[in-house]
Amino acid sequence: MAQGKKLVIVESPTKMRSIQGYLGDDYEVLSSVGHIRDLADKKSIPADKKQAYGKYSIDIDNDFDPYYVESDRGKKTVTELKRALKGADELLLATDEDREGEAIAWHLLETLKPKVPVKRMVFHEITKDAIRAAVENTRELDLALVDAQETRRILDRLYGWDVSPVLWFKVQQGTSAGRVQSAATRLVVDRERERMAFVSASYWDIATLAAAEAGGSFSARLARVDGAALARGTDFDDTGSLRKAVVVLDEQAARELAAAIEAAGTASVASVEAKPGTRSPKPPFTTSTLQQEAGRKLSMSAKHAMSVAQRLYEKGFITYMRTDSTALGTQAVQAARAQAVQMYGDAAVPANPRTYRNNAKNAQEAHEAIRPTGETFRTPAEVGGELDRDEQRLYDLIWKRTMASQMSDAKYETTTVTLAVDAGGRRAEFTASGTVYTFKGFLEAYEEGRDEKRNESDAQDDQSLPVLSVGDVLTLSDVEPKGHATSPKPRYTEASLVKALEEKGIGRPSTFASIIDVIINRGYVVKRGQALIPSWLAFSVVRLLEQHFPDLVDYDFTAALEDDLDAIARGEQSRVAWLKEFYFGSDAHVGLRNIVDNLGEIDARALNSTPIGDVAVLRFGKYGPYLEVADPENPEGEPRRVNIPEDLAPDELTPAKAQELIDAPVAGDRVLGENPASGKLIIVKDGRFGPYVQEIDPPAEEEVDPETGEVREAAVETPAPKKRGAKKVAAPKPRTASLFKSMSVDEIDLDTALRLLELPREVGIDPESEQMITAQNGRYGPYLKKGTDSRTLSSEQQIFDITLEEALAVYAQPKYGARAASSALKEFDADPTSGKPIKLKDGRFGPYVTDGEVNATVPRGEDAMEITFERAVQLLADKRAKGPAPKRTARRTTTKKAPAKK
Repeated sequence: MAQGKKLVIVESPTKMRSIQGYLGDDYEVLSSVGHIRDLADKKSIPADKKQAYGKYSIDIDNDFDPYYVESDRGKKTVTELKRALKGADELLLATDEDREGEAIAWHLLETLKPKVPVKRMVFHEITKDAIRAAVENTRELDLALVDAQETRRILDRLYGWDVSPVLWFKVQQGTSAGRVQSAATRLVVDRERERMAFVSASYWDIATLAAAEAGGSFSARLARVDGAALARGTDFDDTGSLRKAVVVLDEQAARELAAAIEAAGTASVASVEAKPGTRSPKPPFTTSTLQQEAGRKLSMSAKHAMSVAQRLYEKGFITYMRTDSTALGTQAVQAARAQAVQMYGDAAVPANPRTYRNNAKNAQEAHEAIRPTGETFRTPAEVGGELDRDEQRLYDLIWKRTMASQMSDAKYETTTVTLAVDAGGRRAEFTASGTVYTFKGFLEAYEEGRDEKRNESDAQDDQSLPVLSVGDVLTLSDVEPKGHATSPKPRYTEASLVKALEEKGIGRPSTFASIIDVIINRGYVVKRGQALIPSWLAFSVVRLLEQHFPDLVDYDFTAALEDDLDAIARGEQSRVAWLKEFYFGSDAHVGLRNIVDNLGEIDARALNSTPIGDVAVLRFGKYGPYLEVADPENPEGEPRRVNIPEDLAPDELTPAKAQELIDAPVAGDRVLGENPASGKLIIVKDGRFGPYVQEIDPPAEEEVDPETGEVREAAVETPAPKKRGAKKVAAPKPRTASLFKSMSVDEIDLDTALRLLELPREVGIDPESEQMITAQNGRYGPYLKKGTDSRTLSSEQQIFDITLEEALAVYAQPKYGARAASSALKEFDADPTSGKPIKLKDGRFGPYVTDGEVNATVPRGEDAMEITFERAVQLLADKRAKGPAPKRTARRTTTKKAPAKK
């Protein structure tokens, strides 16, 4: 690099290219591609450091000193940055202005050890004016923010590495605990527990259609009988009991009253009440509210929404997307108001600009709200050609919300009409309401979405009411009694869980997407549509934590940790003193180490058991959940096990449903017939890993004494005594074969079962190589095999049907020809290392990213379509650092040499 240039380091390659264009040739902008180093793994700690740092990569006895190592990718990045730094006369650390960004800047400083002046450059939007202003207004590194982030990292390592092993031994290998993920999992489990304990109550009401003489009809619902209020869903608690004194109609009473009302045929207007009202716009987006609205309106997961927002920010279309602030700068307020006036007229904005307060717990007012960039906001139509579909949709949402936040209140008038009916001596009162907006205000631009609420069937639909006066007589028709049942609290969606996490102060908004991603990938939560349903594994994990680590999943305690981390970030709390209290304890706090050291006995069986009424006990075992049913005639005997359908939610496993599963005929163990070649029986079974067929010996024939007619006992051959030290001869295993995915236990026949048992099928010999070609089914689907060369088949049926000629034609094609010809799922810019474009493809073993030289598999649990350019670069860099996979070698066995005889 030429002498006199300034080196600017950002996290993202996309951001790097944008900023380089704004700064010009006097600057060189490079990317760290995220973090360059982190806490070491145990195997990365040198031998002389093992004693101090060996357990956590943290020296807990020396002020919780962390031991950091550069990642393989980080080492290459550091080498490139050091090379660039040699010719620079100034270093500008331009990572994001939050704890994470400040920590990345500090790690760069500690690793690069620059000898030139260092400045911290921060900005909230990537526009030419903002970047130039950031260069002119630098600051020093905020070490308090660095301390807060380092404390968070150490805290998470101590929590995870101390608590997770307890889960491995008592619940299941591979499970984990985390400071925030465990509290979030408990939220979802607690909601399911509420649904499981919920007792539904039934109630009835009556609906009718009322028509005025002057014209115009509307629907009305029964509200009172003889002056007493009629029961609604909100009048019942979760046990099905009434909260207050109301009239509860059952079906018979509702039908009798409906008949009397229908016989009356008319109703008189008892009252007409009109009330004016106003609605105010919601504030502009924070990280949390953006994730919620993207989930409600665009059906985006929190992770996907943040990925799209990151792209919009790095391309310079929106301001920084990790923020708790609802404030807008003066320039943004003027831009929003000007655009609203231009589109909807002068009345669209109030006389004075709006300001908002953030009521979220632990809010940090560090930045502006999320908004379009620039002195004037570009409309979605103006930027459409520069954005992909998801970017367009999210930009449109942000643009509308920002403009609406500065617009005038909406004004409306709600009219409520009460109708009285003499129904066979009983006074029945119906109500109807209608809302008319007299001024739409901000609703012209945007209306916030809503989460599902309980008992929504009780709400009356907005409708247009005719002009009515007290005493008017209306004609009633379509009098219909309607039955209702109270509903439990709705399950969390990603949007409502984000809202709950923010309200309770659990985690930071910037981490909500990763929290939800973790609990889904760990198998604690599954998605059904938009709903989040906890697994039985989550119940076991949460139960263990509640019983033995109660503070660590306590919502208030978890939020208090965030308060303390915020205090460290503000410089009001000592990092070392706080960690000592958390880990070693104090008069006010037990301490994590004391909890772990004094756990006592944990009954794993009880921990993984949930009684389902008096019917059965749900157990969670090595292979998942199942029902355990005791034999009433032999309570001490081996209980029966009943599999649970994978798609059955915990709250759906009622005692009645459990009994239904127990009583259901077993689909497996059905005899299909006899194998004519061997005389053995062929049966089909439904096992824990799916349905399969098996060949078994037929039962021994009974021998009858011709003189007495008695059944003789089969002679038992006494085995010869075993020689001492002789190996036990393993009994031959019966032949088994899994059913194809297209087959069912109920429909499979003997011929198909026999063909399955004969797999792999010999297709024929390749005349060129003289090797046998076989067709078979495997972990990744059907395929052909010739020696060590395998080729994928397009369907399972081909295993039975493919001919030798067709198989040879498959082998005649290039092995990866089909893959090479297929179009990429996504295409990215050039990889910084190879300089070649990166593509996301779908291969035989799943999606992967490639630059044509290196292939990197997308990790299991990640949504391939949410992979960003930065993530693709990171995957490729990690794969390069690992190098080629080591070749498998045959395992060598050693024979112990016997000592020579004396």
